[in-house]
Amino acid sequence: MFPLWLQAAFWGLVGGSALLLGCAIGYYVKISQRVIAAIMAFGAGVLISALSFELMDEAYRRGGFDSTAIGFVSGAVVYTVANLFLASKGAKHRKRSGQHQPSEAEQDGSGLAIALGALLDGIPESIVIGISMLEGGVVSWVTVAAVFLSNIPEGLSSAAGMKQAGRSTTYIFGIWGSIALISGIAALLGYALFSHFSVEVIAATTAVAAGAILAMLTDTMIPEAFAQAHDFAGLITVLGFLAAFVLSKL
Repeated sequence: MFPLWLQAAFWGLVGGSALLLGCAIGYYVKISQRVIAAIMAFGAGVLISALSFELMDEAYRRGGFDSTAIGFVSGAVVYTVANLFLASKGAKHRKRSGQHQPSEAEQDGSGLAIALGALLDGIPESIVIGISMLEGGVVSWVTVAAVFLSNIPEGLSSAAGMKQAGRSTTYIFGIWGSIALISGIAALLGYALFSHFSVEVIAATTAVAAGAILAMLTDTMIPEAFAQAHDFAGLITVLGFLAAFVLSKL
């Protein structure tokens, strides 16, 4: 049996690997923007369900309302401030599949900003995977499944947009491969570091991740979904929500 910290890293890498899978699909397979938007809407629904029934419920069970509420709002505030800064540097449309992302020639430093933005989007999910192993030493496979399912459209849409912006194959796959590896490290740290903290701190951290994820969905994934899927975006998001809800109840 592998040590728990190594298992946490493995599950974080599994969730993060979906970014690389989505990246490969988005780069090599010609998919219409409406289909990409539909997949993005489904992934958004999956994450909304996961943060509602896995993260927020777990945070409230561990630490009560105060820790959960403070963490939830704090996560959204931190994400929003960081996202505003990165957006000003050229990463505003990092999840868009069309011709929205600026090239390096159009905005100097936008490539680094997009990379940091992708990292900002993925780290909270991975930390929560590690934290989920603190109780009983078993990962929340629903959380892993939700992260995996939502990461595929995220990598797919963003990689398609990067290709449209003229970024190199090495750059695109380098970003998503690196973030997949960092996801494993983040899950490892989520387990190793937070095993020494109180339940209130763990609860607040889980809620921070939930708040950051919800802010990310509203700022990036949902606008991309609605821009192309239009009137069907809501229905597809509901189906994604239902899929994750069913997983959580099985």
